[in-house]
Amino acid sequence: MKFFKLAVAVFFILCVQAVFAVETGTALKADAIKKEPFSDAQTIATLAAGDKVNIFKKDGGWLNVKSAKGNGWVRMLSIRRGDAKKAKGVAESVMGLASGRAGTGKVVATTGIRGLDEEDLKTAKFDAGELKLDESFATTRAEAQKFANQGKLKPLSYDYLPVAE
Repeated sequence: MKFFKLAVAVFFILCVQAVFAVETGTALKADAIKKEPFSDAQTIATLAAGDKVNIFKKDGGWLNVKSAKGNGWVRMLSIRRGDAKKAKGVAESVMGLASGRAGTGKVVATTGIRGLDEEDLKTAKFDAGELKLDESFATTRAEAQKFANQGKLKPLSYDYLPVAE
């Protein structure tokens, strides 16, 4: 009877996880699984290229994942949602990356790091107060020079890149 209850409990847990798993993904490259969605967070484990993950949540440029190696947060750009499909050739791989169409099959794939979604963009309105606040952070050339002098910063000059013919 104990075994039956244990089997039912395990089955229930697996079903609940399957319901809450938003989608699956594949690691495109080796990357750390972090405890929190920050670069300096504690590393829990390391995914290898090709490792399968379940994706539960997105936070900025991070995905909350569960894998055989551990659960935590991985950089979004290290995971391809769905099954990773091998490109037929180098040209197809490069075109997929260049067009933003690699991985999802959607017209354009973005990381959404800014946290704006389609609804935010549709309902956006001009805010004069925010513009004034932004302008209040401006500094004069003299203030910038004073700051640079205090930090013993020296100006550097760089040549422009050559113009493509």
